[in-house]
Amino acid sequence: MRVTFLGTGSALPTGERFQAGILVQEDGRTVLIDCGAGALQRLQQSGVGYEGVSTVLLTHHHLDHVSDLLPLVKARWLAGEDHLEVVGPQGTKALLDDLLAVHEYMQDKIDLQVREVVPGEFSVGGFDVSAYETRHSLPCLAYRFDDRFTFSGDSEAFAGLANFAEGSAILAHDCSFPDDVDVSNHPTPDSLGRALAGREIGRVYLTHLYPHTEGRHEEMLESIGSHYDGDVRFAEDLQTISIE
Repeated sequence: MRVTFLGTGSALPTGERFQAGILVQEDGRTVLIDCGAGALQRLQQSGVGYEGVSTVLLTHHHLDHVSDLLPLVKARWLAGEDHLEVVGPQGTKALLDDLLAVHEYMQDKIDLQVREVVPGEFSVGGFDVSAYETRHSLPCLAYRFDDRFTFSGDSEAFAGLANFAEGSAILAHDCSFPDDVDVSNHPTPDSLGRALAGREIGRVYLTHLYPHTEGRHEEMLESIGSHYDGDVRFAEDLQTISIE
């Protein structure tokens, strides 16, 4: 399995970090998790391209996770691709219907299949996936691809989500702000470290990084490390990880 971070940024993207997007690939299967601003550019830079993505799995519907969704539909139409499947939490169909109602000329350009999922197990893009509800300001799902890869989506850090991720070779977890930012719906390093304490996870990558985190990576890692002694690193755009 190959996991590529397309966008490790947030609703305030920087020149180095675009908005949310992660590619999961294995044996000819490809799933794009989230599709924030810049996802199409990163897809081209990754070598996969928008032609190579026929399945999108959404964690939730905040703009920084869906803003390139309709541009992806248009790019695939113009490139001669005839279908796209979009899978996400409840409300995903209404989201696509509303977007297409605004941009009427995009209706019926490709075979657009929309499927809504709830916490539990299901199949998407040829992968068996488990979903878990997170703690965020909109309904949001974390996703686990067997014992290899788990993505937290947007969420506060809490024991239930840490339990969901335990045993994963790779966990990509929201860590939006340093400790001195008063925030809800996202974790700080201290809260993330406390939640992960004692869990067995191969490696943790921090993502969904606001500009507030720039220049403060070391102190953030130290804060997590005061509670959790596992391997923790910062994800970077276009970074690819191979998982056996």
